[in-house]
Amino acid sequence: MPWIGFVFLMGHMSVNHIYRQFANTPDKVDITGAQMVLVMKLTGFCWNVYDGRLRQEDLADFQKERALLQLPSLLDFAGYVLFFPSLFAGPSFDFVDYRRWIETTMFQVPPGTDPKLAPRTRNQRKIPRSGTPAAMKAVVGLIWIFLFLKFSAWYDIDLVIGSDYMKFGFLRRIWILEMLGFSTRMKYYGVWALTEGACILTGLGYKGIDPKNGRVQWSRLENVNPWGVETAQNSRAYLENWNKNTNNWLRNYMYLRVTPKGKKPGFRASLATFATSAFWHGFYPGYYLSFVLAAFLQTVAKNFRRHVRPFFLAPDGQRPTEYKIYYDVLSYVVTQAAFSFTTAPFVLLSLPSSLLVWSRVYFYTVLGTAASMAFFASPAKPWLIKQLNARTRTAKLDQQRQQAQQQQQPQQRQLLSRESTTEEPIMGGGLPSDPGKELDDVMREIKEEVEVRRRRGVSVTMPTGADMKDAVENKLGRKP
Repeated sequence: MPWIGFVFLMGHMSVNHIYRQFANTPDKVDITGAQMVLVMKLTGFCWNVYDGRLRQEDLADFQKERALLQLPSLLDFAGYVLFFPSLFAGPSFDFVDYRRWIETTMFQVPPGTDPKLAPRTRNQRKIPRSGTPAAMKAVVGLIWIFLFLKFSAWYDIDLVIGSDYMKFGFLRRIWILEMLGFSTRMKYYGVWALTEGACILTGLGYKGIDPKNGRVQWSRLENVNPWGVETAQNSRAYLENWNKNTNNWLRNYMYLRVTPKGKKPGFRASLATFATSAFWHGFYPGYYLSFVLAAFLQTVAKNFRRHVRPFFLAPDGQRPTEYKIYYDVLSYVVTQAAFSFTTAPFVLLSLPSSLLVWSRVYFYTVLGTAASMAFFASPAKPWLIKQLNARTRTAKLDQQRQQAQQQQQPQQRQLLSRESTTEEPIMGGGLPSDPGKELDDVMREIKEEVEVRRRRGVSVTMPTGADMKDAVENKLGRKP
């Protein structure tokens, strides 16, 4: 049943996508945006019903949490599908979230929670107060839309496909391409902030209490993190912060569903997910240019993160080195520049316009991606792996040596404490540490004394044996 529902829904939406593309009438009302949200909801609902028919031991944790053991009433189903705050632009969510919201079980405080941390409610309502966070989202959304109106007047499609674009230098053209993408993203930031705020106002955006600070979280239906996108240092961070609910839908209801039980997702899962995402967006050639290049970008970024980034970390892989800041800055610039190039066809849509703009910046991302893939396909990759392994082995040996030294330090301290109880020049029994040297010193002093007296004209008589004995004992400290 779920695959039948998936094919029907995607097929019906594809017909509307094709009609919109060939009609090309911007003045007409476009329903494909709302239909894309409905496809996510309804295909997810099909899988949730299907999971409810399976044995619990055959389900993953996520499936157990979302499975529907019995069908909802027609009223509940219609309320879920036509939930107005997210009807036209999302965000999408599963029926289990809607049911928990209707039954207010979503707002139950976990057992053992400090009553002081329980979210405040109005009168007898169970839904926490959400007016303030909803209003903040509305303000943020309006600011984004205002900025979109201003920036889109400065950076638009006509600028990059017009002849004046080539009057700028290469770096300036890249900057304009980046600002074109940024101004386009502002539109989505604004719309998604407004719809998320509407969901928060109803209470559906409630995500519990943050255990770290005790504050109520309203990010259950967050669809985009603008700061995470604009400051991303790699492709993974860029994509994870963009259109989050669509990413969740693709992962949970396509990527993991085409993978046989007991096996890890592989090429087939990735290909099916890529095709689904492409058909879901529509059939403009620009979509496919962006998706294909983004797939290669992810592969390159993964190689750099695995085989280059560790050189800028301590051998334990946890602590950054003093050069890590340079890697972070460079990776940020490269990531943002690469995605401004990659997402340009997503804005331009048509194949001629996309290739024209790419050629005007000399296909820099395509060439950089190709060069990087060739680099990691060469002997350079095994060499990097060898260097990293040697670095790790050296670090382990140093760690073992330090541990051995730490174990020897207590023994050395005990030995030093024993030696410090005896004066260093005196050996056991009261004898000097070097008796021969002491005797030589005594004889030298006697000869010097005799020589001095002779010079003075004083008669010198050799000491008797008793005198020599007394002198030696006095030198050795036997007598006071």
